[in-house]
Amino acid sequence: MSIVNELLDPIPLPDMVQVEQSFDVPVVQDVAKEVQRAIQKRDVLQRIKQGDRIAIAVGSRGVAELPVLTRETVSAVKNAGGSPFIVPAMGSHGGATGEGQKEVLAELGITKDSVGAPIVASMDVVNVGETRDGMSIYTDQNAYEADHIIVINRIKPHTAFRGEVESGLTKMVTIGLGKQKGAEAAHVLGFGHMAEHVPEMARIVCQNAPVLFGLGTIENAYDQVAKIVAIPAARFADEEPDLLLEAKDMMPKLFIDPIDVLIVDEIGKDISGDGMDPNITGRFGTPYAEGGANAIKVAVLRLTDKTGGNANGIGHADVTTRAVFEQTKLEKGYANALTSTVFEVVKFPMFLDSEALAVKAAIKTCHNPNFDQARVVRIKNTLDIKEIQVSTPLIPEVEKHPQLQMLSKPKPIALQA
Repeated sequence: MSIVNELLDPIPLPDMVQVEQSFDVPVVQDVAKEVQRAIQKRDVLQRIKQGDRIAIAVGSRGVAELPVLTRETVSAVKNAGGSPFIVPAMGSHGGATGEGQKEVLAELGITKDSVGAPIVASMDVVNVGETRDGMSIYTDQNAYEADHIIVINRIKPHTAFRGEVESGLTKMVTIGLGKQKGAEAAHVLGFGHMAEHVPEMARIVCQNAPVLFGLGTIENAYDQVAKIVAIPAARFADEEPDLLLEAKDMMPKLFIDPIDVLIVDEIGKDISGDGMDPNITGRFGTPYAEGGANAIKVAVLRLTDKTGGNANGIGHADVTTRAVFEQTKLEKGYANALTSTVFEVVKFPMFLDSEALAVKAAIKTCHNPNFDQARVVRIKNTLDIKEIQVSTPLIPEVEKHPQLQMLSKPKPIALQA
């Protein structure tokens, strides 16, 4: 027996109960119909002339109902006489190649057949101006050469900074459409300047590129579309801040707090830019954002299939498995880190030979001397926290909490040995 196994062998694994977290939130019942209503309400297609080429910018995150949002926008543009095409707007994602970004869109359900418009993917960019401190601003060349640009994105808190606008339409215009070169330029001074630079850069892009409007969504705590809005480009700075506040109010969270050990079954770029959303886990890669759970130790067990070996965010974990280490394609995460300038997210934690050993290591080091009383919470991923598992010492708190309901009797935790 190795010294690691010898140290961890006596650590008890907890019995767990299934728990439902309930959130009182709105939901859009008919997303397709609501897209059309939002576009018509703001009359954002009036400037389109017959035959105009319209670039529709679509990103790489797990945006709820993204194929429907895109398909309906394509349909509306066609009905207005435009000729739409899709451009990936995802900075350096997809390995920072046009074909890689096209593959990312396909994994998200965005193909020519599914949305009714061709995908035009390239990393070529155009310099459209400079910030006051001399930073160059870039935008996708195919989008720049179109008659109009439409951006589609979810509005939500960012994982690395706080500001009047964070993740959403404004950031999509600056960093998403900027491709690798634009994303790199936007991050060069670090996230401490992002709250200032993102709005400034978006304003300059909208002045010098044909951005028509943005289709923005807010998602509820169940990862469902709660609101859809169409915002003219000239109104981004006025309207997006209030929508961000709405999005923050609807964010899911873990009602158990504090936590000794948070187990995250899977992380991946399809879940969050940081693999696991720091707004849920409380583990941020920069000092410019805060929130989420207060967890002493975080254990990550797997990578998602869709992340393709990109373990960006594994640096937020304290311990993981050998399987995760062996599945990781380091260069993918390194490309993200070199672009964002944040290295913490790709630093590899301790990795052990099994899920059971990883969890035992987290329990042993969680600073709770009574290992059998450890406050353990387990989630599938940070997009799916409607149902969670908690260790039996937490049952009294679950029974008292109005938004928590036990769904099962205690059972031994299910882990690979």
